Amino acid sequence: MQENIGFQLSRLPRLWRAIIDERLAPLGLTQTRWVTLYHLWRLGDGQPQCDLARAIGVEAPSLVRTLDQLSEQGLVERRPCDQDRRTKRVYLTAAAAPLLERIDDVVQEARDEMFAGLDTDEIATLGELLSRIEDNGLALQARDDTAVEP
Repeated sequence: MQENIGFQLSRLPRLWRAIIDERLAPLGLTQTRWVTLYHLWRLGDGQPQCDLARAIGVEAPSLVRTLDQLSEQGLVERRPCDQDRRTKRVYLTAAAAPLLERIDDVVQEARDEMFAGLDTDEIATLGELLSRIEDNGLALQARDDTAVEP
């Protein structure tokens, strides 16, 4: 049974995104673009590009291409950081607001449908269990990282 849980945990994010991708396709949004917009919206305007890339889980060069595309669409703009001109901060434009509201509606609707049949206590328990598993994984990763260092 434990062997299957790992596979289930790896399949769920792909399934989740595939459902949302399908529902956002009519808006002309690729997964990369809607994920970037959504993270920026949730994290707040003015995120440094490197922090945004880290939050999304992509390499900085990949994010630059996506930001170029979103900028061409008039949805984001990049500005130099006041403290460090080498750093670019990313801001949403006014044109992104209605699109983000639609993305949020789609994500919430998918979330509600994916959690169908689970009550709030079960969802809370699931969240707690996943957090414990993640904490265990982070502890293992930290232990493995220190074991590798000279």
